[in-house]
Amino acid sequence: MSDTENTPPSGDPMIDTASISEAGAAEAANVGGDEWQSAFEDQRDKYLRLAAEYDNFRKRANKEREEAGWRGMGQLISGLVEMLDDLSRFAHVDPSTTDARTLVDGVAMVEKKLLKSLAGHGLEVVNPVDHPFDPNLHEAVSTDPAESAEMDHVVSRVFQSGYVFRGQLLRPARVVVRQWNG
Repeated sequence: MSDTENTPPSGDPMIDTASISEAGAAEAANVGGDEWQSAFEDQRDKYLRLAAEYDNFRKRANKEREEAGWRGMGQLISGLVEMLDDLSRFAHVDPSTTDARTLVDGVAMVEKKLLKSLAGHGLEVVNPVDHPFDPNLHEAVSTDPAESAEMDHVVSRVFQSGYVFRGQLLRPARVVVRQWNG
């Protein structure tokens, strides 16, 4: 056989395992095997430690995220407690000694206080009277006749306010839209 017949297509000469003695092969396997086993154990140990560190990090991050959510809800609720106290006062008044105007004014005051507190947390009220109809923020429930072409597709009344929280629409405003028929 020629050298070209023993050479694989990659160009590397083939190793003739028959020329290696059994004793030499066993000795090479033992020396290389011990070093290889030690290196393998080191790498395995590093991998297990890294996996444990990652698992601990993941658990800690989940716990911190959950605690941050609870803290945020706690801040929101602490702002609402005052309004709950105010509502409690109005719920326990003696109707025979309190006139309706006082109750209406008190409820309006609580509503104003509640909206101010929620606005401080990022809530916006969508009340689009006399603004152009926007299907991304409004839901048309009815139409009114428009007095002019300029008033076409302008909101005339709001049946139910809408709400946006930090840029996310929570509920569209339910509105009546003017429509020009001229």
